[in-house]
Amino acid sequence: MPQLIEFCIMKNIADIRKDYKLQTLSENEVAADAIAQFDQWWDDAVKSELEEVNAMTLATASANGIPDARIVLLKGYDKNGFIFFTNYQSNKGKELEQNPNACLVLFWAALERQVRITGTVEKISASESDAYFVSRPAGSRIGAWASPQSEVISKREVIENNLKDYEQQFSDNNIPRPPHWGGYIVKPVQIEFWQGRSSRLHDRIRYTLQVDGKWLIERLAP
Repeated sequence: MPQLIEFCIMKNIADIRKDYKLQTLSENEVAADAIAQFDQWWDDAVKSELEEVNAMTLATASANGIPDARIVLLKGYDKNGFIFFTNYQSNKGKELEQNPNACLVLFWAALERQVRITGTVEKISASESDAYFVSRPAGSRIGAWASPQSEVISKREVIENNLKDYEQQFSDNNIPRPPHWGGYIVKPVQIEFWQGRSSRLHDRIRYTLQVDGKWLIERLAP
């Protein structure tokens, strides 16, 4: 009986599919600059009022190549790269210290679009991290102090007790940025724009940064 149940579950998963038909993407129509092309898609995503539009997968790897991935939030971007914030002592922070290469993936299902950004990673300046930190709600600022992110803890109460201690310490709402918390910038060397198409024959346009600062634009097979 367990084998039959397992088969039924797997069969139901295999039957899940969606045919993408909303839009197309041509290498003859995209912007010459990858960031300009991202601007266009970002504006479309924001105007579509997608929930958590800035949610993205951050994929990293350890020094010996073991991959890891999690969802983080895009907090800014410009021609230099894409910014997110985290605890420097977290697993991802340690991995980026060992291997400063990463990939970001944004998936906007309602638009049938995906963007993959591959690049090198650096910490942003302390002043930039400070500026963003003070813009966060007080609870999030205290939370950055209270959570030893990625560390093993014995129970939930560890965090709750930490939170109470720091709420008392910062009762005047003057909450400085912890030295172990701040921003990273992913400086892209490749950006791929994926537009879903019917019968899984998707459009994939890849930008690769050249030594002269210009972008090589190529179509990839789906």
